[in-house]
Amino acid sequence: MREDTSNSGTTPGESTLAIHHGNTFAPDTGAVMPPIFTTATFSHGNPNGFDYTRSGNPNFRILESVLSSVENCSHTTVFASGVSAITAVASSLKSGDLVLCEENLYGCTVRLFEKIFSKFGIETAWLDFTDIDSLKQIREKNPTMIWIESPTNPLLKVLDIKAICKEANKNNIPVLVDNTFSTPLLQKPLELGATLSLTSTTKYINGHSDALGGAICTNDDEWQDRMNFAQKALGLHPSPFDSWLITRGIKTLPLRLERQINNAESIADQLAEHPLVKWVRYPFRSDHPQHKIALKQMKRGGAIITISINGDLKKTYEFCKNLRYFTLAESLGGVESLICHPATMTHASIKPELRLSLGIDDSLVRFSIGCEDLSDLTQDVNKALAKIK
Repeated sequence: MREDTSNSGTTPGESTLAIHHGNTFAPDTGAVMPPIFTTATFSHGNPNGFDYTRSGNPNFRILESVLSSVENCSHTTVFASGVSAITAVASSLKSGDLVLCEENLYGCTVRLFEKIFSKFGIETAWLDFTDIDSLKQIREKNPTMIWIESPTNPLLKVLDIKAICKEANKNNIPVLVDNTFSTPLLQKPLELGATLSLTSTTKYINGHSDALGGAICTNDDEWQDRMNFAQKALGLHPSPFDSWLITRGIKTLPLRLERQINNAESIADQLAEHPLVKWVRYPFRSDHPQHKIALKQMKRGGAIITISINGDLKKTYEFCKNLRYFTLAESLGGVESLICHPATMTHASIKPELRLSLGIDDSLVRFSIGCEDLSDLTQDVNKALAKIK
């Protein structure tokens, strides 16, 4: 848990915690930024207990320490990617276990459960957790684990994490929350009752689209042991270099996120007024279906916007390709703005009929708002929409 390390007797702020990582594991050099420990093995009996990088490396520990401070939790385990973090948790389950999932999850999470882990007997049930009856379903299905995102990808549904965890905790059902879109600066799932907080550190935490990583944060000692075991036994560890890049990236997370959110709020309002946009989803807009829940559990609305274009696939693609400062690409959370077409990109592996039933159709696009000048982004969007009009 977060400790008071300042001289003032008060707990350091989140920007301070993101910058000051503590031990560099290079005390004799005076290094302010820790070096990259590109070694596969370590001599036996070293003071810090390292033996083989697959089971631990100084760069892992430094990043884990920073993430624990920002998340305000006891334990963090870092992995090679967000998918590796998902795999680590799923690998701790056994045949016959039931995972109750939010129906609108990241496409790769769906693919892992339905096409990989199902072969090992792990069962999944899909549920709309914005439905009030979902709490009743928790009681009736009594799953081994509950797996949710909030806001969801790509529809930005906001789930009542506290209510879900309260119901699950009655029967000691662990709840995992994928917190990638919000980061711990906007939302802390563990403080809302979750057992595990999962983050793809590739995205906002790193923020520069140049490294892959994932992390699981928890206050549960047993789950921490499971994550450490999975990291080592399954070879899910990150590279020291990627860990170093992500450690460097998180130092500017508060600054980047503030700029991105300010841009996103303005662009969401701009899009909502355009006649070629059927609807806009942004958690802190009053027209969001779960706006009140978002205000209750999030500090701000984030930097992702989802919209529906008033047009077919051809017109939607034309809009995406006409943009100059929004690159048509997967991923999100970097300093550069991106646009994504979920039906053919992030959620292409999901069966078409299921995508449509969830509302992920050919006219849906997802913006990841970056740190560019707002005037350039707004002009870019207006020009691209004008071209398809």
